[in-house]
Amino acid sequence: MAILKAFRGFRPGKDYAARIASRPYDVLNSEEAREEVRGNPYSFLHVVKPEVDLPPDINLYSDEVYQKGKSNLDKMIQEGILFQDEAPFLYVYAQTMTGRTQYGLVGCASVQDYLDNVIKKHELTRPDKEEDRKQHVRVSDFHAEPVFFAYPNHRQIDEIVAEVTKQEPEYDFVAEDGIGHQLWVIRDTEVITQLESIFAADVPFTYVADGHHRTAAAAGVGDERRLANPAHTSAEEYNYFLAVHFPSNQLTIIDYNRVVKDLNGMSDEEFLKKLQDAFEIEMKGKEIHKPGKLHNFGMYLSGTWYSLTAREGTYDDSDPIGQLDVTVLSEQVLAPLFDITDLRKSKRIDFVGGIRGLKELERRVDSGEMKVAFALYPVSMGQLMEIADTNNIMPPKTTWFEPKLRSGLVLHKLDD
Repeated sequence: MAILKAFRGFRPGKDYAARIASRPYDVLNSEEAREEVRGNPYSFLHVVKPEVDLPPDINLYSDEVYQKGKSNLDKMIQEGILFQDEAPFLYVYAQTMTGRTQYGLVGCASVQDYLDNVIKKHELTRPDKEEDRKQHVRVSDFHAEPVFFAYPNHRQIDEIVAEVTKQEPEYDFVAEDGIGHQLWVIRDTEVITQLESIFAADVPFTYVADGHHRTAAAAGVGDERRLANPAHTSAEEYNYFLAVHFPSNQLTIIDYNRVVKDLNGMSDEEFLKKLQDAFEIEMKGKEIHKPGKLHNFGMYLSGTWYSLTAREGTYDDSDPIGQLDVTVLSEQVLAPLFDITDLRKSKRIDFVGGIRGLKELERRVDSGEMKVAFALYPVSMGQLMEIADTNNIMPPKTTWFEPKLRSGLVLHKLDD
């Protein structure tokens, strides 16, 4: 069963929360982060993307960058901008986007659960990105950003969270992107014990929704600390890491779309003719086509939208991976027609999160940067959990979760 553990969180005073809270490190490049922190010395990007305070040509993986993040974090603590709670607590973190609110339990997950596959994954990690996050944790001695977990929804947990959220939240603000954020501190030891006990008895697995690299890094550093400590007891804080746990029925995955630079030497007419082998094609003209069901795609080519419906035999709905539309697109279009077989390495393909809208696909193609765009129907939470449960791995760039967790609202210290 999954472990949920209370901890003594570090967090901002009420007056600082909205200014400190930042988007995660991996949704902004360095230039975007520098722009975002302009005029805001409290942004948590100073900690998780500390290159914003260093010369633009700095090596992002140099020790100077990690040390700068640590010094920025230490300064926030020394100046009282961040403080540590007096006892181990759990927290409820709510996010509201387009009128829909999701409620997550902020608590520590277990490194051993990750190693034992009680925490289930659906993506591969890249060693370089994993090592970057490991070094950030090693140098700072903090889990500065939470990972985004899902768990099978549970009526009793929902009822407890509903009671907690009847109270006045500790933080309540709307970020510049229009997404609302609220945080409650659960100080009642009986409620904390009850929630920890429910997880231990009734939650068999948790699922990494977003943050595979941060999760792997946290587990890796915890394992390093365990091996280096001859007096290891399994009770040390480095055996745990920061996570926000959401019930699966509150989460929505949005589409993750593709744009391709060229038609691999084909004319538009040749390409459309070849597509007919695998798809029923309907021209939509200037009308944007957003897929409304599995195995239907939108395609934008030379100023025209098309609806593509995969023909029988091009997908396998009995196979957790074969039923995914990212698999259908790769097997029927990207590999055989475009010779794009490695989505992680090919420079001819890019990926566009659905939060940007399908107009972004039009823009990328109309600008001449890309030749063709594909809009996909989003993966469901049920598909994600089935893939994780069967120890399968999703193809790259399959899931996009919104809203993203804000960083800097609660931190976990490894050697507390």
